[in-house]
Amino acid sequence: MSKVNWDDYTSNGFYDELIKAPGQPRPEAELLCQYLANLDARELSEHKTAAEVAIQLMGITFTVYTEGNMIDRAWPFDIVPRIIPLTEWQKTDAGLKQRVQALNMFIDDLYHDQKIVKDGIVPREVLAQSVNFRPQCVGISTPHNVWAHICGSDLVRDNDGTLYVLEDNLRVPSGVSYMLENRNVTKRVMPDLFAAGQIQPVDDYTAQLYDMLASLSPRPGDDPCIVILTPGIYNSAYYEHSYLAQQMGVQLVEGTDLVVGDDDCVYMRRIDGLARVDVIYRRVDDMFIDPEVFNPDSMLGVHGLMRAWRKGNVALANAPGAGVADDKVIYAFVPKIIEYYLGEQPLLPNVPSYLCMFEDDRKYVLDNLDKLVVKPANESGGYGMLIGPHASKKERETFAELIKANPRNYMAQPTLSLSTSPTLCGNNVEPRHVDLRPFILSGESTWVTTGGLTRVALTKGSLVVNSSQGGGSKDTWIVDLAGN
Repeated sequence: MSKVNWDDYTSNGFYDELIKAPGQPRPEAELLCQYLANLDARELSEHKTAAEVAIQLMGITFTVYTEGNMIDRAWPFDIVPRIIPLTEWQKTDAGLKQRVQALNMFIDDLYHDQKIVKDGIVPREVLAQSVNFRPQCVGISTPHNVWAHICGSDLVRDNDGTLYVLEDNLRVPSGVSYMLENRNVTKRVMPDLFAAGQIQPVDDYTAQLYDMLASLSPRPGDDPCIVILTPGIYNSAYYEHSYLAQQMGVQLVEGTDLVVGDDDCVYMRRIDGLARVDVIYRRVDDMFIDPEVFNPDSMLGVHGLMRAWRKGNVALANAPGAGVADDKVIYAFVPKIIEYYLGEQPLLPNVPSYLCMFEDDRKYVLDNLDKLVVKPANESGGYGMLIGPHASKKERETFAELIKANPRNYMAQPTLSLSTSPTLCGNNVEPRHVDLRPFILSGESTWVTTGGLTRVALTKGSLVVNSSQGGGSKDTWIVDLAGN
């Protein structure tokens, strides 16, 4: 590993998060860049090794599925953080709160009066063909009228420096434990930089999560019984489920640990008997949470859970049915949704999008598959998408047939010039593409993490940042320049 020389670093024409031009760090990154440049090759290597050892000792893993097997892997982490100035983050914070407020109003409207459909803002056929609209939720009212209590919105920065919302994750968003653990690892590896006091903290997330969940309890005034419902140890996000339960001091349960009584309340089985449960932070998909209502073969859920929820005897976060807004076709309507419910212009822009269900858009997409990214409406984790410029002719032809067969299921966007961030690769610091997933909590009030999970495409030139597809992550620093 060689010493870092910022004069030799170039982002190849992409917007870089830390470096304006060779040898010129952005103001918020000057301290970090100077620190890294002062490390000799041996010290830099020791920092990298220290991070790897910390990850092993802390047991930070994620599970990948490959060739029918499940493999636990150490969390792929890069020691060079991504930095955003606090002044920019304050605007982003406001934009995320605005977006989630409108999305929650949208979901609540869809399960009640559907005014937005009747007024023609969102076409009826979009809702009619939504795979995540749950008729079982129609007429249900939720505490504070919130459905998506935990949201992870993915942000990307284009060449002009603008942050765009790429998608909203409103079903069972994951990754926040890695945001918190990334910070713990970075503090171990570079403690001197945190002593300067300009890096905003992230470690209050679990306290904020607990308070938000407690605010949903049907028995206000009592100390609520909160549990996290996990599909079990074989789930790819099980590390996160157990981490959050431990940090909040709540029970981690599986479906067999819970039972719905004759009084339509939910109880947890304990050695000394049954204990009533008030709030369930469920990490199980809708279709598996209650075999009475959804998939009758599910072994992961609880018989009667929807009945207890419908009667207001237990709170579920996120609420079943929230995924109706977690649809890449609905995403294209979010600017109109914000304007309709809040009477405001979006503070954070969407990426321009083409909906294949509309004839003109579909024709444009089919004619320009070599230039576009095409996504199915409801896949996640980077699966099922086509990155046109990197795809073969045969792959594009296959996708054209898929679009023609089911146009409602596909949308397309221009291939963005995703920003880069310096990343330790082999013996050098090289630019790698990044995105950012902040987490927004909504209950009695709305709260946004200070930063989020920065994901990095570790493969040179790749735009795919998902850990399931070979990506890694970085700590994200929100830096208060005025505090220097």
